[in-house]
Amino acid sequence: MLTATLLGCGGTQPLPDRALSSLALTVAGRSLIIDCGEGTQTAARRWGVSLYKVDAILLTHYHGDHIFGLPGLWQTMAALGRTEPVLMAGPPGLSRLVQAFLAVAGPLPFELRLAEDAAKAGPLPVLGGQVTAFPLRHRAPCCGYAFDLPRAGRFDPDRAKALGIPVRLWRELQAGREAGGFAPHQVLGPPRRGLRVVYGTDSRPCGELADAAQDADLLCMDSTYPGDEDLDKAKLYGHATCAETGRLAAQAGVRRLWLTHYSAAVTDTAPGLAAARQYFAGAEAGFDGKTLDLNYDPD
Repeated sequence: MLTATLLGCGGTQPLPDRALSSLALTVAGRSLIIDCGEGTQTAARRWGVSLYKVDAILLTHYHGDHIFGLPGLWQTMAALGRTEPVLMAGPPGLSRLVQAFLAVAGPLPFELRLAEDAAKAGPLPVLGGQVTAFPLRHRAPCCGYAFDLPRAGRFDPDRAKALGIPVRLWRELQAGREAGGFAPHQVLGPPRRGLRVVYGTDSRPCGELADAAQDADLLCMDSTYPGDEDLDKAKLYGHATCAETGRLAAQAGVRRLWLTHYSAAVTDTAPGLAAARQYFAGAEAGFDGKTLDLNYDPD
């Protein structure tokens, strides 16, 4: 099972009931966090995401509403006794940002393993799956992220018996690990459909995002402005309207859509939700603490 938790759905400035951009994905108790705006660590505690078990922090870009929670998050992870390495990824400039924030946070008891220019780094292993970055279209270098959790093929007990594989080894082979000199491919069918979550903000709608979101189980996308009456502003600042987000979700054939990164001027999310639903009926308005458990398709 994969759990998505929206830790912050605001843009530009935090509001009393809306922290800044952050999404947590959790698999078997371990998590990754995408973006780390103000309020991220408080939200993680409030909504049950263990900061001790955050294995990766992925940054879309380096505007303040996506990064200013980072030094405090690091310090809290250190105070909790974290010593395992933490993967950090982002567009070009990541190493400079990390060095600047380390001057504030101080020495850390865990290594930060940097994937600079993440969109060119290729798939990165984390949480038993992999995360892949792709370029977005914003006023600054920016990338979105797709997290894929694979699912092995169906285990064939008849093949296992025919090969004389002891029953005590079946569980390991079924999990995709070699055991007792036997390989998983000897007893597993073709891989089955896994799970995919795509996060794309801040950005104009673009082909790269639509391609990454194809058939995604969840798309969490920039929805800064409600309707197309704000289109000129969206183009000027490199964001999307809720209507545009709904259109892209429909184009990509996603299964679920969460609207996020609302402008601080948006106090009522209902008009934007209605605009998105004109194109994608299943659109949902994001809010801090919104949670979804994703499971594999039934066999």
